[in-house]
Amino acid sequence: MDVELRGITKRFGSVVANDNVNLTIRGGEVLGLLGENGAGKSTMMNMLSGLYTPDEGEILIDGKKVEFDGPGDGIEAGIGMVHQHFMLVPVFTVAENVVLGVEPTGKMGYLDMRRARRQVEEINEKYGLHVPPDELIEELPVGIQQRVEILKVLFRSADVLILDEPTAVLTPQEVREFFGIVNTLKEAGKAIVFITHKLHEILEISDRVSVLRQGRITGEGDPKTLTEADLAEMMVGRPVSFTTDKEPAKPGRTMIEMQNVSMLDETDEIVLERVSMSVRSGEVVGVAGVQGNGQTELVEALTGLERVASGKIIFDGTDITTASVRERHKMGMAHIPEDRHKSGMVDSFTIAENMVLNNYYAPEYSRGWAIDWNKVAETSARYCVEFDVRTPSVYLPGGSLSGGNQQKMVVARELERETKLVIASQPTRGVDVGSIEYIHERLIQARDEGDGVLIVSSELDEVLGLSDRIYVMYDGRIVAEFDNTGGKADRNAVGLAMAGAHNGDAATGEGDAA
Repeated sequence: MDVELRGITKRFGSVVANDNVNLTIRGGEVLGLLGENGAGKSTMMNMLSGLYTPDEGEILIDGKKVEFDGPGDGIEAGIGMVHQHFMLVPVFTVAENVVLGVEPTGKMGYLDMRRARRQVEEINEKYGLHVPPDELIEELPVGIQQRVEILKVLFRSADVLILDEPTAVLTPQEVREFFGIVNTLKEAGKAIVFITHKLHEILEISDRVSVLRQGRITGEGDPKTLTEADLAEMMVGRPVSFTTDKEPAKPGRTMIEMQNVSMLDETDEIVLERVSMSVRSGEVVGVAGVQGNGQTELVEALTGLERVASGKIIFDGTDITTASVRERHKMGMAHIPEDRHKSGMVDSFTIAENMVLNNYYAPEYSRGWAIDWNKVAETSARYCVEFDVRTPSVYLPGGSLSGGNQQKMVVARELERETKLVIASQPTRGVDVGSIEYIHERLIQARDEGDGVLIVSSELDEVLGLSDRIYVMYDGRIVAEFDNTGGKADRNAVGLAMAGAHNGDAATGEGDAA
């Protein structure tokens, strides 16, 4: 199936999201679609899948003009969209999620789950997805849940698959497996639109690349002849630096320290085991590791989101082991959470409300017993400008922003106040290259102004590029520590430690595994 968008324009009030866009999607190839946050990628794909109706222009499938009145029409035409945030029912099985809304029925109209399961297994085998049909979604790792979303659109006979930030929450190993699935789908003749901010992925997986900037197609090309620098400049309209310039760190006093901290999960399984680590003022400490090895729990312990079973946490000389989240916040701890929707924002709140979500009670925003909303709006508008949060108004819901702009909103709130320690977990997830450059600069600025900075990232390049010291986590423990002064940590050694190959000294969190 071939799809063509001709002269597509979409407006939201005075905002032009897409402006005379022309795009061709061909069967049996992967089209890489790049663009800054708010460039119009999701709007364009939402029109292609029937969620939005274009104000101008037309959509053609195999040369015939089509008009969609809703997403059902898009599905019927063979277009399926895999959204960045999974749309799965956690307590349903894989098979139940796949057939939800299009359930096969037998005699008397009864649900035929045997048939449904058989159809899921057939698709599983055909495309090598390897998804257990009877497992509950909540018991599956993120990488397998991603495959369930693909199963859903294939079950509905999709010939065009739109993959929106498909690798945002995948580990490097899961990305490799996912690319294998994408290539299998391409070989089967499917047309695939691959939307991502990760330039190296676009160059690796795509057959063609199109770049959106401010709602217009500003560049197209062959990934075999393009570089990451070429793509970045097409996206933002200027050269982008992929390295963060920084002076050598000047570490001061210990800002936060964990002393033999252990934590249990709700089933009393050990998720952190005798973790000892520290961050000093004036340094960036990175935590590397394959996702799911205790990094999330480490951050939850430091920020007070979860209680520890044993051990101590000391913040700037004060024992905060049992302190509340607000108490830690008031002491000068900033937290950029790994999941902005779960812990960083409220979708239905306005952008202004989200900007003061954790310090609305501060003196600068209070007028007696009431919040000074004019001051909140004024401050929020300034934050939006400084961090390039693209919105026509701070009174719009935070959930109306694109994913990358939501992330920048959260980062702006946390970095634009007086702090002593910045804990940044996946700080640039879903953010475009221009914004990544700016966020990295702000984290280094916080370090140079005397803050301690802790970065937890599944992107090893990010950890290596920003950190002065690196801890590696494996199976709930600190298994290695590396001195990264001047970027001297060995990438291969860090990678081996992430895979569990560590030495005895490093396993205690002491010594230098480099």
